[in-house]
Amino acid sequence: MENRLSRYIWQHTRSQQLWILLVVAVSMVPYFLSFDLPKQIVNGPIQGKGFENGATQTFMHIAFDLPWLGHVVLFPGVDLDRTSMLFALSLIFLLLVVINGLFKFYINTFKGRLGERLLRRIRFELVDRILRFPPSQFKRVKGAEVASMVKDEVEPLGGFTGDAFVQPALLGGQALTALFFIIIQNVWLGVTAAAMVGVQGFIIPRMRRRLLVLGRQRQLTARELSGRVSEIFDGIGTIRAYDTSNYERADISARLGRIFRIRYDLYQWKFLVKFINNFLASVTPFLFYCIGGYLALNGQLDIGQLVAVLGAYKDLPGPLKELIDWDQMRQDVQVKYVQVVEQFSIDGMIEPKIQAVATEPAELRESPLGAINLSLVDDSGARLLTGVSMQIQPGETVAIVGTAASGGEALAESFARVIWPESGKIVLGNDDLMGLPESITGRQLTYASSESYLFQGTLRDNLLYGLKHAPLTEVAYDEAGERQRKWAVSEARLAGNPDYDVNSDWLDYKAAGASGPGDLSVSVASALDAVLLSKDILDLAMRSIVNPADHEDLVARIVDMRHALRTELEQEDLSSLVVSFEPGAYNTEATVGENLLFGTATGPQLMGRAIASNKYFLSVVTRTGLDRIMYEMGLEIAANAVDLFSDLPPDHPFFQQLTFMTADDLPQYQVLLQKLKGRRFEDVAPEDQAKIIRLSFLYIEPRHRFGLLTDELMAKIVEVRRDFHDGLPKDLADAIERYDPEKYMASATLLDNVLLGRISHKHLDGSERIRSIVRKLLNDLGLYDSVLAIGMDFNVGAGGRRLTSVQRQKLNLARAIVRRSSYYIFNRPLPSLDLRVQDQILRNVLDLLRKNAGTASILWVLSNTLLSELFDRVIVFDKGKLVEDGTHAALIENNGIFKELMS
Repeated sequence: MENRLSRYIWQHTRSQQLWILLVVAVSMVPYFLSFDLPKQIVNGPIQGKGFENGATQTFMHIAFDLPWLGHVVLFPGVDLDRTSMLFALSLIFLLLVVINGLFKFYINTFKGRLGERLLRRIRFELVDRILRFPPSQFKRVKGAEVASMVKDEVEPLGGFTGDAFVQPALLGGQALTALFFIIIQNVWLGVTAAAMVGVQGFIIPRMRRRLLVLGRQRQLTARELSGRVSEIFDGIGTIRAYDTSNYERADISARLGRIFRIRYDLYQWKFLVKFINNFLASVTPFLFYCIGGYLALNGQLDIGQLVAVLGAYKDLPGPLKELIDWDQMRQDVQVKYVQVVEQFSIDGMIEPKIQAVATEPAELRESPLGAINLSLVDDSGARLLTGVSMQIQPGETVAIVGTAASGGEALAESFARVIWPESGKIVLGNDDLMGLPESITGRQLTYASSESYLFQGTLRDNLLYGLKHAPLTEVAYDEAGERQRKWAVSEARLAGNPDYDVNSDWLDYKAAGASGPGDLSVSVASALDAVLLSKDILDLAMRSIVNPADHEDLVARIVDMRHALRTELEQEDLSSLVVSFEPGAYNTEATVGENLLFGTATGPQLMGRAIASNKYFLSVVTRTGLDRIMYEMGLEIAANAVDLFSDLPPDHPFFQQLTFMTADDLPQYQVLLQKLKGRRFEDVAPEDQAKIIRLSFLYIEPRHRFGLLTDELMAKIVEVRRDFHDGLPKDLADAIERYDPEKYMASATLLDNVLLGRISHKHLDGSERIRSIVRKLLNDLGLYDSVLAIGMDFNVGAGGRRLTSVQRQKLNLARAIVRRSSYYIFNRPLPSLDLRVQDQILRNVLDLLRKNAGTASILWVLSNTLLSELFDRVIVFDKGKLVEDGTHAALIENNGIFKELMS
């Protein structure tokens, strides 16, 4: 990148800068005229000069003396009296104000667009360079610091771009125009103004150099703080595990203290400079009044000239101050620009042609992949691999085994270009792998390791991420969309950005073994089944709340599936596994609150604790006397809980059975019971009543087993439920969605809609048995793909953190095998899984790839050496060297290191 910001700006905005400079030059004409006009108004119509004895003056007489043409009159003008001339000149003054304002509006708007366009160019260039960083650079710098530079530190550069050449021309032109006008009126006043301007121009910039130093320190400390906060966010598990949160607080406090000192010094120095600048600017009017007034009293300066000088000087300090500010900004942004350039000018960056877009589908190569005298080192210089030469043939399956840090992992990383060779080379056929474009290596070779990273987005986005190589379709926009697209393309090109359409279909369906979106689900389902992730995604789908408008066909069949589940349970003699919600019955497996509402709260009036303060609900339970019953029941629940669990430690597993109370709540209810002992219901405060009644609302008899729900009480709750729904006011009609065996509930999850009831606590494995039956029904009814697609819309969160580590590793492996490649390189991709599951997934993946990509080669760095018998060939590494290479049987017979690893 160019080291000087001004040169970088001129290089990319030359034509626009020249145009706006021309506009600025033209704007100086009406700007100068606006200085002279007040003098003409004061001396002419106001003081009567030229209007003696009722005379008139010619207004707007426009004439020129031209060579060969002589005196040319464009407009003879109009004769006006004193009053008419006053209004005419005033209107001209108003017109000049409007013209000057329009010039400023155009210039500022043009500068803003120019600055934003260059800021877009700089940010894109920085991100482009990040994408071309050598692998070692990502281990040296923190992502948050780089992001801070791209987002925040280059922000002032965009604001300065429009001002880089225009601002000094505009402000300097305005200041020189005002100064020139003052000199024309009176030389001594002009010399005075020029002297004060010179003093300001000499002192202020030198004082502001200290501000630049402090500003640079503030920028560096803020960048370090950003990186430190990012470390805390990423390492929160380690911080809590080792009780180092207070150390982190101390570190952040110390960093904030340093930033405070720097910023406080900055403010002190900044306002000292501002005080001196304002003082010098205020001294000049004092001199004008003294000297100009003296000259006016002696008749050497008329009043109109003095007024015009004061008016012109009014416009001098502003441009001068802004010009000094511009010079400070110029130095400040130059320092920031240099710091950013230093961070992004890295040796060994990937050439742009390596990452050039290729829209044509890549034909799979049947060429050997090999290493020739390959040596690798890490960032510290420690040797990872020494002089390794080997070759993998098309269609060959190879297992790499060895002790920890034996070199096999490093070889796999070098094949994926995660580590670059120190010496030797890696070849694909006859081509050096390091010289091949990513459009070949990124499609011919597929790499998956344990260091899986998932992007913010859906499961589907992450699973199909490896298919997004280039825009493959033209998007059909409507008329307004087409105009917007053309404008976006034009702006992208002017800013030096690519004009790829992100709304295009980027998926390479052929690379996934599909012909289009219609049959892509087959490849997706195969990959998910191979890594044993389908069940997890179905569970995510069944726990999702689905908008009926987006899935009309599925929603219409969920009620059928509900009835099919009842039938299936009856056939398997498992009718008691699910207790359904029936309009005239109490569901013993649901809470008292669920039985009372008999529906899902959809409005804030009845959600959570808001129901306890809802006037209509309170009126129903009070009228029916249920509030007293629930209060007495809550007292029994609280007393039982205190008696049974008060002596248990807070982490005791029994507390997991208490849905109505936590270990932290127990002491509070112990105190509350003492407070309420012997009090009548009417004498208890409403807030204490609510605390007690809340316990009864969360009570489930088969789970908590306090023996509090009698048949009479259950019948009473059903009766109150009927009263509640029969008298429901209109303003609450949309606040609850009732259970209905023949309707889909939009506010409930898919699983709740299928069950429309609760799983019985009598069956210990009830939840797993229900999931198994539901999966079977989805297949039988042809709903499997539709529900799986809903699960694929699950948002995985930042870095995939909403998934477990096992799920992330499975998804990472599925992302690799969903596409077709010539070589698959798996570098211990499943370390979090137990060996039995690893064995099953490995066999599934090998079978799938042999079926889908018959001539593809597979290189797998194994965590479990026993699985090496599944491969055609085994390569053994020890201490960075290739020590054995052959079939599984041959290596066993050799009685070498491999046999020791197998034992």
